[in-house]
Amino acid sequence: MFLKFFKIITMLIFLTTSLKAEQIKVFEFTEEELKTIKVRKVRNAKAKTIYTIGKNEKGNYLKAEANNAASGLGKEIKINLNITPIINITWKVEKDLPGINEGSKKGHDFAARVFVIKKTGATPLSNRAINYVFSSNNDVDHTHPNPYTNKSVDYVLSSTKKNLNKWVTVKANVKEHFKKFHNLDVNQLNGVAVMADTDNSKLSSVSYFQNIFFSSE
Repeated sequence: MFLKFFKIITMLIFLTTSLKAEQIKVFEFTEEELKTIKVRKVRNAKAKTIYTIGKNEKGNYLKAEANNAASGLGKEIKINLNITPIINITWKVEKDLPGINEGSKKGHDFAARVFVIKKTGATPLSNRAINYVFSSNNDVDHTHPNPYTNKSVDYVLSSTKKNLNKWVTVKANVKEHFKKFHNLDVNQLNGVAVMADTDNSKLSSVSYFQNIFFSSE
């Protein structure tokens, strides 16, 4: 009886450990990946953001340099939010965008942002998104509607007010946020994108992205 009980407990511990270790990596940030990933230039932007690959002691990273520019890198990827609802992001802003009103059309720029996207219709315009941003002017947990569309919400996960030119690791419960901000029960995401843009403010920024993944906790 004890042996059987011990085996059951061992299996439960193994299953619990496996669930805790559940991770879905979104980007590899390699030269090979950069060649195949979708680059989307923002309409009316004068230039594209320059993305390059680098490496440090923690692995590969993506460097984004935006000079009056705007373009993003997107990946179609299915994420089961019932299993891995937590997005994890490691990023850094070396040069930020102080003094702009990020909630306005003229100031809606971010040195670093990560979009999570849910398809809710036949066209991209019908998609819903949460835009996790590294703000240059607002505090962490500040939110505001996207000034261009009511189908996207800006959520500040990091701020240069406290972490300028410092690597920061943050996380957020995407499933809960879709319910809170869009009133949607989302079981599966359809895409993730990174972006640095300065086309509205006409300024310049430098930022870095590393180790973006989804986890169970």
